[in-house]
Amino acid sequence: MGQYNIAVVGATGMVGATFLKVLEERQLPCANFYLYASEKSEGKKVIFNGAEHTILALTEKNILNKKIHIALFSAGATVSEMFAPIFAKNGAIVIDNSSKWRTYPDVPLVVPEVNGAMALNHKGIIANPNCSTIQAVVAIKPLYDKYGIKRIIYSTYQAVSGAGVAGYNDLKNGIDGISPQKFPYQIFGNVIPQIDVFSDDGYTKEEIKMIFETKKILNDTNLKVTATTVRVPVFHGHSESINIEFIKPSDKNGIFDALQNAPGIKVVDNLDKCEYPMPIHAEGSDLVFVGRIRTDKTVDSGCNIWVVADNIRKGAATNAVQIAEYLIEHGGINQ
Repeated sequence: MGQYNIAVVGATGMVGATFLKVLEERQLPCANFYLYASEKSEGKKVIFNGAEHTILALTEKNILNKKIHIALFSAGATVSEMFAPIFAKNGAIVIDNSSKWRTYPDVPLVVPEVNGAMALNHKGIIANPNCSTIQAVVAIKPLYDKYGIKRIIYSTYQAVSGAGVAGYNDLKNGIDGISPQKFPYQIFGNVIPQIDVFSDDGYTKEEIKMIFETKKILNDTNLKVTATTVRVPVFHGHSESINIEFIKPSDKNGIFDALQNAPGIKVVDNLDKCEYPMPIHAEGSDLVFVGRIRTDKTVDSGCNIWVVADNIRKGAATNAVQIAEYLIEHGGINQ
């Protein structure tokens, strides 16, 4: 295995900083490491792997004079639209955390535990799915493979860090009675049944993302999916109640077995001891936690599961780094 030149774009943001932490932990084979941010951050120093790195301004000049193999993006859709193609044309594989490329038919939308091989079919850009979708499909995939799925109903309870630093600050400041700057209403002591803007049919963009991305990742356009996404006063960790209707007959033991033996999942389900997944357990972890597993008696074959994960790690940074690992392990990067 060779050494690779890796770039992080948006290195000073919440997800960008987590990229650095995850890269340190997972120790990708890195020869040179480049950190990019806006011009206002140019020249700032960041410690990574025990060495000091200088933030570079995100300009075409600073891209074209380097041979970058992997570029991890978390700088928003506008920046990605402008700069991801420049990195790709210069020989890098872009793994983008924004919503910009997810709907493009020729851009793979990848969760390594679910459809990792799709990463090898890229044309220079790979899309990282929405945070709420990532944890959901990790939990759904083993059940999809075992029983087939007719319909999925998502109800999410999403942490404020999913809205970035501004969302995090709205909760922190709201404790002291300071008015919100990011959310339309106070989030402290409240829940807001709106994440992103509404479409004409009454669904929010977050709900539409989950519906579309689930079908694309599972490669099943016939799958029926609906969603309600809600912001809750939790700093880190998205929670999801997922109701699934299967095609084939299922039973509780079979559902447990499928989940317990699947990659990336930790089953926490001991009702006698009141053990089930909660955001405080997921924070700082790369796993998807699944519990409250039970059959749905209103359909011929189905279940309810409760799914929790760290939205900044598995829901963003870690998933992107895992895509890079998959490419490296499967010879998907030209040196």
